[in-house]
Amino acid sequence: MTHPGSHAFDDGLTLEPLGDGRYRGRTSAPYNNMVGPFGGLTAATLVRAVELHPDRLGDPVTLTVNFAGPIAEGEFEISTRAVRTNRSNQHWYLELSQDGTVATTATAVFGTRRTTWDALESSPPAMPDPADVDTIDFPEFIAWANNYEMRFTAGALTETESADSVATLWIRDSPPRPMDFASLTSMSDIFYPRVFQRRGKYVAAGTISLTVHYFATAEDLAAQYDGYVLGTAHARRFHQGYFDQTAELWSTSGTLLATGHQVVYYKD
Repeated sequence: MTHPGSHAFDDGLTLEPLGDGRYRGRTSAPYNNMVGPFGGLTAATLVRAVELHPDRLGDPVTLTVNFAGPIAEGEFEISTRAVRTNRSNQHWYLELSQDGTVATTATAVFGTRRTTWDALESSPPAMPDPADVDTIDFPEFIAWANNYEMRFTAGALTETESADSVATLWIRDSPPRPMDFASLTSMSDIFYPRVFQRRGKYVAAGTISLTVHYFATAEDLAAQYDGYVLGTAHARRFHQGYFDQTAELWSTSGTLLATGHQVVYYKD
């Protein structure tokens, strides 16, 4: 149910505790994809399920989601289990099921961070200010895209074949929403399938496995607030029905917030 003044993203993350680490949720029409729900929202909902667990330690360090089968419109149940808790990190196993059939599995590591030696070997791509880049609209049947403001400098969706798969853009929630770990998770899946860009057309494609590595702290996300995130992604090989995707998400101030990695099925 949508509540007055609430954000569609938060409505999509709503979970009802059922006890024993189980939660009931429901798919969100504003975040529908071409087939089923937007994978970014599904991944974010799994993160939220761990965040709601009373035994949760710290914040996300890494998440891997395996989309085992389609998620139908309607209710689903998420089960969460802390497999092992160490001094500074905690390992989780999760399942999302409908009518007793598992549709998605995931593993997550949550943990606490400490001050250590720090180095950054990557750098964000050079970008003009967001105000100097036009927004683009996606087709109506990609409903989830309406919940994001996207300003591409490379890799905008077109009907022209591309020589590479690089996409680079400014992103933020629409309407703007303060960033948290759930929204950072969802943004890691914001890049439409790289095969669309290379082929210049829609083909059957879907993420099979998604991994997010989190570098952001709660303080980083508070500093980011509701500003634009710089996202960039590319594939390295398209081969016999599968391709990969590597992505980076940077804060407005140039802090690396997260990296994402995917394996995607396609049929052409």
